[in-house]
Amino acid sequence: MAELKKGSRVTGDERGKLADDLKKRYEGGESIRLLAETSGRSYGFVHRILTESGATLRGRGGATRKKTS
Repeated sequence: MAELKKGSRVTGDERGKLADDLKKRYEGGESIRLLAETSGRSYGFVHRILTESGATLRGRGGATRKKTS
């Protein structure tokens, strides 16, 4: 994926290609934070692109708290 300038507007075919690439990588197991870091974009931008592309977003990770008896 070509490095984009931070904050540059991404439209048209370029946006579609970026969305397809990010969706494929996300569905392959990469996190939104990692995608944002490697693409030079913000977490919010990557989240929005994934949502627009129809990706099914995973729930938040981490251990859940259990009540001890």
